[in-house]
Amino acid sequence: MQSVKIDRYLRVAMLALAVLLVYVIYGAIHQRVIAAGDTAPDFSITADTGRTVSLPNFGGKLLVLNFWATWCPPCVEETPSLSQFAAEYANRGVVVLGVSVDRNAGAYQAFLRKYHPAFLTARNSTIHEDYGTFMYPETYIIDASGKVLRKFAEPVNWMNPDITQYLNSLL
Repeated sequence: MQSVKIDRYLRVAMLALAVLLVYVIYGAIHQRVIAAGDTAPDFSITADTGRTVSLPNFGGKLLVLNFWATWCPPCVEETPSLSQFAAEYANRGVVVLGVSVDRNAGAYQAFLRKYHPAFLTARNSTIHEDYGTFMYPETYIIDASGKVLRKFAEPVNWMNPDITQYLNSLL
């Protein structure tokens, strides 16, 4: 009889621990994934040009924050349209910052020499974690108050009329 009670207590305790584990994992994932409507996590980074870009002071009405990697084919595919977009919107209060998650400085520099992105670039292997970004490319449209207006979790043709129309509506 005593062993039945102990067995029952062990089962209840194991169930409680399993529920607690699921709750902790859910909470960790849920808090780390930034979506439209959320406040963007603060950061400060020095771009390759020497310009420091931080969330509270990025010098524009809109920040297009793009996380990418040299080894990511969709990132390579997206670069020309993002460059064209950055060039066309630079004088309209839009700052485009491409943050490479590459750990290999040589691969990063080779990518810049080959594709000549026309937007601010920097290499950092931790900022993306604050946004919950682990698949690339992923881009956040952030307003001057730090609110995420839109998130793209896929490559984007930045010159697509639907995209430019949306961004024009924000300016």
